[in-house]
Amino acid sequence: MSEQGKTAPRPTDVYFFATCVVDQFYPGAGLDAIRLLEREGIRVHFPEEQTCCGQPAYTSGFPDEARKVAALQLTLFPNNWPVVVPSGSCAGMMKHHYPTLFAADPVRKPQADALSCRIYELTDFLVNVLGFQPEDHGADETVVLHTSCSARREMGVHLTGRQLLGALKGVKIAQQDHESECCGFGGTFSIKQPEISGAMVEDKVKALKASGAERVVSADCGCLMNILGHAAWKDKQEGRTTPSLPGEHIASFLLRRTEKGNK
Repeated sequence: MSEQGKTAPRPTDVYFFATCVVDQFYPGAGLDAIRLLEREGIRVHFPEEQTCCGQPAYTSGFPDEARKVAALQLTLFPNNWPVVVPSGSCAGMMKHHYPTLFAADPVRKPQADALSCRIYELTDFLVNVLGFQPEDHGADETVVLHTSCSARREMGVHLTGRQLLGALKGVKIAQQDHESECCGFGGTFSIKQPEISGAMVEDKVKALKASGAERVVSADCGCLMNILGHAAWKDKQEGRTTPSLPGEHIASFLLRRTEKGNK
């Protein structure tokens, strides 16, 4: 059952909201997500005027600034199509916090409410709308799943992410200690509180490595950037020339394993 509360009808068209982290740091993950959707027969529309969802300002206590950013997104998706977001935290912002953000605005509140009903995180959309059944063509490997805090709390997508990975016959899912704990990213939190953030991500990387997995998979590129960045820094300190903790966005992982000839 979808986070929306019921299984939605299969659409022919969707909008894709890439998120600023994907756009700036992981464009390949966005392209892979689009490829997955197109392979399912979906026409994907990408409004080029899209920017940030406004979450960094919102969670930092600047609602006026967040409203200015979010207001730009409200008019970008005019057709009544689902809006697919490859990040649970950004999807949570648009779905759950836009209506609150514009609660006192008689013009934008209806727009925010209407958009909220059409927001889907990618894994939720694949599982509960498209009924995606991946055919695995990859070699046997063990992975560990990391889900961002807000994605877990607000969108429940740790369940759909795990379901997608579990459907891959060659993939074993390892369990990490304290799975629900934050990696320390938290957007601007990692900048404002670098010492605390650094300690948190160090604990998270240790837990991921201790799981015995060959790679970490996540549906949120912010967490992935933080985790893999710390792991790479640690590798450099210890003189390693190959990554001790490889990782990728779940869209890239799914696409790689479900395309014939890819490993």
